[in-house]
Amino acid sequence: MTMTMTEIDRTLRELRLSGIGATLETRIVQAQASQQPFIETFSLVLQDELDRRRSRLMDRRYKKSGLDERATLNDFDWRFNPKLPRAACFELHTLKFVGDGANALIIGKPGTGKSHVAKAVTYQATLQGYDVLYLEADSAFAKYSLSKPEEQNKIMRSLLEPDLLVLDDLFLARRIADASAELLQSVVHQRYKLRRSIVVTSNRVVQDWGKYLGDNTMSGTILDRLMHRSVLLEFEGKSYRLKEATARLARDGTVD
Repeated sequence: MTMTMTEIDRTLRELRLSGIGATLETRIVQAQASQQPFIETFSLVLQDELDRRRSRLMDRRYKKSGLDERATLNDFDWRFNPKLPRAACFELHTLKFVGDGANALIIGKPGTGKSHVAKAVTYQATLQGYDVLYLEADSAFAKYSLSKPEEQNKIMRSLLEPDLLVLDDLFLARRIADASAELLQSVVHQRYKLRRSIVVTSNRVVQDWGKYLGDNTMSGTILDRLMHRSVLLEFEGKSYRLKEATARLARDGTVD
């Protein structure tokens, strides 16, 4: 017995085939207008379903990632700081290091684009099917140090599970609490054993990390594991934020 369109729509909803349901009438009209073979029409409606599912999966990964923007390397002004390690940034963007279980340290002056590159790599990883977690490091560690033990256990698990963990602006506040330092050491150690990648950005050169951790031995342990399988990118140059602020002030002054 032939179904009506209403019955077909209801059946598609029961089967959770919303991608087909969203485009079916269009595909029917298309097939009738061009006298498409059945197999061609069937292939198109299946592709519609696949596209819808992939889109939803990517949206879920993005929401879980902790990102607040979909940054890319294409919208980065490389001409402003021509000495930035452009080739190394694009190599990082290929995500080969994630497959290898390697790490990346992006170290340099404030405003030179470290966070933008880290966010672009994070977003690319969500598009490529990786589970990713992006965090503003000092805020995340402060939350951990103020949490109860049960909540700390949940935070620890959340830091160990993703394929890629991104800790942005580590040591922005210089000194971190003892509990936060211990968490960083444990996360780096556990992810090293699991061969799960970490990206760290920081304004602080690695030689000074002992001061911010309050423990040179702990700093050595962390860096030993972070840098064993890693790439170090050094960002020097002018601040993009200062450039944008200066341009904004100039515009506002012109308006006045």
